[in-house]
Amino acid sequence: MREFFLTGFYSGLLPKAPGTWGSVVGTILGVIFLYFLPPSSLVLFTILLTIISVKEINKYEQETGIHDAGKIVIDEIAGMFLALSISGISIAGVILSFIFFRLFDIWKPSIIGKIDRDVEGGWGVMGDDLIAGIAGGLMSGLCLVIYSDYLHKFFG
Repeated sequence: MREFFLTGFYSGLLPKAPGTWGSVVGTILGVIFLYFLPPSSLVLFTILLTIISVKEINKYEQETGIHDAGKIVIDEIAGMFLALSISGISIAGVILSFIFFRLFDIWKPSIIGKIDRDVEGGWGVMGDDLIAGIAGGLMSGLCLVIYSDYLHKFFG
């Protein structure tokens, strides 16, 4: 059951790009969630998910001796939830959130990379993706605001 949870319904077991597949799962689940409930509910759910995930990742790492195993993608799911909570579920918001989240998660600039390198255990696994999700959501929101402002000024 732990593997099913940590691998995002086994999406992390796919042979190529498990983090991207986990992000796809997070995007789909996040859009469904936001269709029925407000963004604040998804943020609260992500906090609960993070607490459970940190505990389960710590158990997994203690049992296997492997830190941040590639197949663990619950962190990508949580990161996408935060990105979508910020940007919303318009088509452009979803696409931009996915792209920016993946870029920040792969590139790991600034504090994201520091958390990835220096924080151990479940918080290290989850922390960089949570910050990448926030950054991805903010960048998506910024792009949407600039784009809508631009369109409104010239076509409004």
